[in-house]
Amino acid sequence: MSSSLETIQRRVVRCRRCPELRAYCRRIARTGKPEFAGQTYWGKPVPSLGRTSARLLVVGLAPAAHGGNRTGRMFTGDGSAAWLSRAMHRAGFATAPKSIHRGDGFELIDAVITAALRCAPPANKPTRDQLRKCAVHMRAELAALPRLRVAIGLGKIGFDAAVDRFREAGYGIPTGRPRFGHGVEYAFASPNGRTALSLIGCYHPSRQNTNTGTLTEDMLDAVFSRARVLLQDR
Repeated sequence: MSSSLETIQRRVVRCRRCPELRAYCRRIARTGKPEFAGQTYWGKPVPSLGRTSARLLVVGLAPAAHGGNRTGRMFTGDGSAAWLSRAMHRAGFATAPKSIHRGDGFELIDAVITAALRCAPPANKPTRDQLRKCAVHMRAELAALPRLRVAIGLGKIGFDAAVDRFREAGYGIPTGRPRFGHGVEYAFASPNGRTALSLIGCYHPSRQNTNTGTLTEDMLDAVFSRARVLLQDR
């Protein structure tokens, strides 16, 4: 029997599978950043955001050192969060266009945001071993999302993590392993009679991508618009 999403979220916060990441997150929490002087950092693994009834899953890379690791909420309090929250609000998947801190009224609508890694990694570069250890949490989340129909993989790491977890859950595709790209779309065959699942690739809304024009707001909006269309068809 699968655990509830709320139970999994609490379990994530207590996770100690990667002691080196726990130590790094605590160190960042102690030193902080001048622009956040006086704020108390979360400094622990960051749980997913959303509810069991969600039909859309957004998979990112990991919490940012001074974003989710500070606020304790996925994709909250940094530049990537600003882009993602605006896009999700415009598409009707969020109650507000800003995700700044816990308690600010921002909530998801019919969506869950998760990540391949739940602790902020040094230089935003998780190791394969860390991703492997953390995969247990997304496996549990998938089992707790019975209405899931569409997923968006932000960046190659988020996209690949989604592919691996879907295949482990019994979903399959007839054309071999999906390859990441912005706007690519794959349909996973239904396991055990469950409704099929669509996965869309999207460039990560990191500053590296948004500042260079690799990802524009129109491009991000197009991905969420496509997700909305897919949900309407199911």
